[in-house]
Amino acid sequence: MSATLELAKQLIELPSISPEDAGCQEIIGSRLASLGFRLESLIFDDVTNLWAEIGDSGPLLVFAGHTDVVPPGPLEEWSFNPFTPSEQDGFLYGRGAADMKSSLAAMITATERFLAEQPSRGRLGFLITSDEESLAINGTRRVLEVFKSRDLHIDYCVIGEPSSSETLGDTIKTGRRGSLNCLLKIIGIKGHVAYPQLASNPIHNALPAMQALTSMVWDEGNASFPPTSLQISNIHAGVGANNVIPGSMEIDFNLRFSTELDAETIKERVAEVLAEHRVDYKIHWQLSGEPFLTSENLLIDVVGESVQEVLGIMPQQSTSGGTSDGRFISPAGAQVVEFGPCNTTIHKINERIRIADIDKLTGVYESILKKLA
Repeated sequence: MSATLELAKQLIELPSISPEDAGCQEIIGSRLASLGFRLESLIFDDVTNLWAEIGDSGPLLVFAGHTDVVPPGPLEEWSFNPFTPSEQDGFLYGRGAADMKSSLAAMITATERFLAEQPSRGRLGFLITSDEESLAINGTRRVLEVFKSRDLHIDYCVIGEPSSSETLGDTIKTGRRGSLNCLLKIIGIKGHVAYPQLASNPIHNALPAMQALTSMVWDEGNASFPPTSLQISNIHAGVGANNVIPGSMEIDFNLRFSTELDAETIKERVAEVLAEHRVDYKIHWQLSGEPFLTSENLLIDVVGESVQEVLGIMPQQSTSGGTSDGRFISPAGAQVVEFGPCNTTIHKINERIRIADIDKLTGVYESILKKLA
């Protein structure tokens, strides 16, 4: 068994359901401390973050990732216990196998190999959080606030998110769309369905406005991002009886937006539509992150060259998918690229990674180190 596979299994065994770390960072920290890294545990409320750094001069290259995982769902639907790493038909099964404990293991073993061969090096860091899969409030976001207060600047950041699509290395993420959540409460007047003149139906009142919002062309996107999209995720109204007009209606929706827009512009356009349709409402916005894009070529080129050297393919650059902690790291001035396993089974029953890909990940991360650290 390779060192990377063994470490990945150790991490998968720990049920680090977000925001729990469950001891993962202790294992990671121990490995890094033995290499000479200076460790600092940054704890905010129920979230544990690990910052590890080695070297005193030169540009700072950081490997970033998260130890937390999403809940496994119904255990009876899994072929194996999600927290008992299991091998079958060339795959390693377990919650976090692809997202992203194998990446963390590969980053660690790549660093061990690199430092064994390169005793003289520049600055290298690890930024690990247990709050990426849940609220993402007390994780990387808070750590970057600490860094700002210390005037600590990250130059290059490689995040081990599962960026690949069908084959390891076919895709790297060079940015992500922004994500803006909205809870919209439409206020009506409760009443009997037989006397609509004595009530105001919030469902009826909301429909024209929501039709306008869902059909709106927000932008055309650009060379790096697809057009902005709005999707309704939840609608709640009524008391469960078929003869009562509800007094209010709640609608959850999310916008994934490109660099053609910002959150404040979106809020203004939503307010304009609601005013146009004379809707009585209350609204709450929650910004998960503004869009970010790495436009400088150095880190993109290095990651691309490393993938090609180790895997024999040139990765496609993409900004698709959900959000990542890159949304907190990039605005601080760092070049950010995400590279990791295939994402076809992440957050699903029977999450898995091809075992052969685990050591290949190590090889790519080591190649990046040789070029930048």
